Amino acid sequence: MEHGLHSEVTAAEFGGALLMLTAIVIYMNASVVSGKRNRKWPLYRIFLWILGVLAIGAVCIGPLASRAHSDFTVHMFNHLLIGMLAPLLMVLSSPVALLLRSLSVASARKVAGILKSRLVYFMGHPITAAIVNTGGLFVLYTTDLYFLMHDYFLLYVLVHFHLFAAGYLFTASIIYIDPVAHRVGFLYRAIVLVTALAGHGVLAKLIYADPPETVLKSQAEAGSMLMYYGGDAIDAVLIIVFCYQWFISARPRQTVPEGGFK
Repeated sequence: MEHGLHSEVTAAEFGGALLMLTAIVIYMNASVVSGKRNRKWPLYRIFLWILGVLAIGAVCIGPLASRAHSDFTVHMFNHLLIGMLAPLLMVLSSPVALLLRSLSVASARKVAGILKSRLVYFMGHPITAAIVNTGGLFVLYTTDLYFLMHDYFLLYVLVHFHLFAAGYLFTASIIYIDPVAHRVGFLYRAIVLVTALAGHGVLAKLIYADPPETVLKSQAEAGSMLMYYGGDAIDAVLIIVFCYQWFISARPRQTVPEGGFK
């Protein structure tokens, strides 16, 4: 890593830590406000949010962030944290639902109106999200982008923001934890999910066979294997949640006999 980039990253670590702390405080405060107006917000969702924020923090601050510039295997581990694990944890924490519950009625209606907009529908559609997520990874590892981001701090930040945002968008488009104005069927989402997982696997094998520029072959092989098998482990959780939702929705509804009780 260039000395200039190292200095900028070091200077930005305090700001990053402050942002992480702020995200946790805002979520916890919203959960308290929501608990006063409605039923108590589940503790496990708060726990998931904190874990998600900490996963992002581990990528942006500390030894993992420093080593990722010179060690592709560590970089790939960070990719799994910020692009897959953190998005999954934070989607499961249902931040949009918490936001709607903690706002005033008028503000909640405005947010709901935004959620129903065509732009949100387009960006939150499973196909769009899959293309942005998987396509972005192909661009990162099959062009000079991976090499260039280590020389330009702003580009470095933008790439990592994209990894998280695209991962969150994709995860949220597959499992509807938060309120969704326009829902897509389970079979449709299942096809998109399987296709995206296949694309992720193909990219991992491509990195193994043809490493990005400046990456040692031994590190590329270790990193690609981590991407392949580590990604499968995180995706397994996503698949379990998705299948559970599908199972619940497909269960026959019990009806109350006319004039009787269930």
